[in-house]
Amino acid sequence: MLELFGINPYFFAMLIALNLQTSFLTPPMAMSAYYLKGVQKRNVELIEIFKGIMPFLLIVILSMVILYNFPGLALWLPEKFFGN
Repeated sequence: MLELFGINPYFFAMLIALNLQTSFLTPPMAMSAYYLKGVQKRNVELIEIFKGIMPFLLIVILSMVILYNFPGLALWLPEKFFGN
């Protein structure tokens, strides 16, 4: 389907990888937040962990926007190795 719509599979894989990073940082999955809560049960509240995650989440979302607008950022290395 990607070829039918003219979407590069490497570009699509990069967008999916960045999107998966948001799932690791946000509820209900938020595996990284729950790992931290498991390690620091008494010292840190879960809401504090989510507040600390917000800057990193914004960076990932900004990266997705930049990558979507400039697909060459993800495609220059595969094009260098595999050609057009």
